[in-house]
Amino acid sequence: MRTYSLFTIVLLCIVLLLVDILSFYWLLSITQLITLPIVKTVIYIAFWVFTVGLILSILILKVTLDDINPKRKQLLISSLFGLTVSSFIPKLLFVLIISILYAANYVFSEKESLIIVPLIGLFSGFLPFFVILYGIFRSLYRFKIHRITIKFEELPKNFTGLRLVQISDLHLGGFNFRYHIVDRAVQLINELDADLIFFTGDLVNNYAWELKGWEAVFKQLSARMGKYAVLGNHDYGDYSLWKSSTEKLENKIAIKKFYEKINFKLLLNESVIIKKDTDKIAILGVENWGKPPFKQYGDLPKALKGSSDIPFKILLSHDPSHWSSEVVQKTTIALTLSGHTHGMQVGFHLKNKKWSPIKYKYKHWAGLYKQQQQYLYVNRGIGWIGFPGRLGMRPEITFMVLEPK
Repeated sequence: MRTYSLFTIVLLCIVLLLVDILSFYWLLSITQLITLPIVKTVIYIAFWVFTVGLILSILILKVTLDDINPKRKQLLISSLFGLTVSSFIPKLLFVLIISILYAANYVFSEKESLIIVPLIGLFSGFLPFFVILYGIFRSLYRFKIHRITIKFEELPKNFTGLRLVQISDLHLGGFNFRYHIVDRAVQLINELDADLIFFTGDLVNNYAWELKGWEAVFKQLSARMGKYAVLGNHDYGDYSLWKSSTEKLENKIAIKKFYEKINFKLLLNESVIIKKDTDKIAILGVENWGKPPFKQYGDLPKALKGSSDIPFKILLSHDPSHWSSEVVQKTTIALTLSGHTHGMQVGFHLKNKKWSPIKYKYKHWAGLYKQQQQYLYVNRGIGWIGFPGRLGMRPEITFMVLEPK
């Protein structure tokens, strides 16, 4: 998780305070309908205790961040993030909508405006509040299986009906060692009876200690032809402060060794050939390759070595921007599997229409994309980072069946 400067944090707190001042101004108008003074006083005190408490907590956490145990730091940051989002967005909508209604109060009579406008204003604030709570406490771990069939001209005959499962972006630190949650995902995956299981990066948030106890969970995953993985941007420890380069290297080595313990083959700019009778396909995996400010550890030409004579190739590459930059129309890779974006953990998908704010940063951010005869699939991720919730963007298990054209 990236750290922000004190100036940025102070600016955020000022914005929070301004929105709360405006919210309180309109709250005074609404509470005029309440006749009991003590009830009004309790509402006002609760409002400002929460506001001041939240802002002080953010500032104190920022100032003391470097001294906090990393195991507690992630939990504190995500908790404050959730509180901030669930408070700020409903209040902002409340201020905007009730301001517009009062500005246009000529639509209502004076009597109507005393009742209708406050009710609409309150609804506009409470509705997003409860939606956000739903995203935090209900949909965050409601795993969804996305089922897709793709047809390829190059797919060898003996691989007809190849069953692939893709998972991505576990960010295990966010689960806080609640193994039973991921156990449910493992059970769903095993029920899909996969030939191959692919994991496309971001196993942890930052640290190898996040992996404690998870071997028993992921060892349960089974696939007939093997399990393969690549690293994501969070797996390199680039977002943490280390006492030395040796400590950072040891962290990365420990993450790599974890894959050996759970019987996954970690592909580091390399390829493996899978045979079925007389036919072959190639599975390629690159280290993380992203557009700046993300590092480019990936080396696709190196990964392609040894597979030039294999007509059908599948590439695992964490960041989907790699596909348009180095893969499509520049290689013969038929299918690329990525993750990274999480679909921003916010959006919607209705039939053939989908939207998320992340689309303004990433051209390819969730689901299946095609350019001529080359495909990219972007998994929405299983875990979370930053905001501890998912709104319209449930954690995803991708199930693909490959067929010949």
